[in-house]
Amino acid sequence: MPTPAPVDRARATQARREQIVGATIEVLAERGYTGTTFEAICGHAGLSSKRLISYHFATKDDLLADVLAKVLTDAAAYMHPRIVAAEGPREKLATYIRANVEFIAANPTHVRAVQQIAFNAAPTSAGAQDSALSLLAELFEQGRRAGEFRVFDAWLMAMTLRATIDAVAGRLLNGLDPAVAAEELVTTFDLATRN
Repeated sequence: MPTPAPVDRARATQARREQIVGATIEVLAERGYTGTTFEAICGHAGLSSKRLISYHFATKDDLLADVLAKVLTDAAAYMHPRIVAAEGPREKLATYIRANVEFIAANPTHVRAVQQIAFNAAPTSAGAQDSALSLLAELFEQGRRAGEFRVFDAWLMAMTLRATIDAVAGRLLNGLDPAVAAEELVTTFDLATRN
């Protein structure tokens, strides 16, 4: 039997990692942080041994870091094209809020998994979070320079908006109408930032 080419091995390795991360997201959402063990992930993913997980992830923290990266990547892929297509800072802000709420409503398993990680003080992807806040703060600065937003601390407003959306996520997962939530948040932050 021929030896698999390095490219084939790399694809297989990546596919296995993605399978494990996907299963971990689902187990976190279903069983919570403490119920998310390598054994539970194996069972959910249909893996024969937890060594298949430990081969790819040295620790649970390493695996959870990849879970966070996956959720952030999926959220960015969903939101970024919508935000880029919006015209001007005010519309970009409204689109950012609506796209966040839509992503949360459409991906409850992703959101529950991240909540479990955050609520249990597991390691977070601080670099990615800081980057996302930095981009949001820059949007506020652009709006201020364009005369669309009043003068305020852009980082504080970015943190406030992010914290608000994160707080609303729980209500969205429990049945709050996403369209109503999105429009209320758009109105709130439009009033908070307008010049």
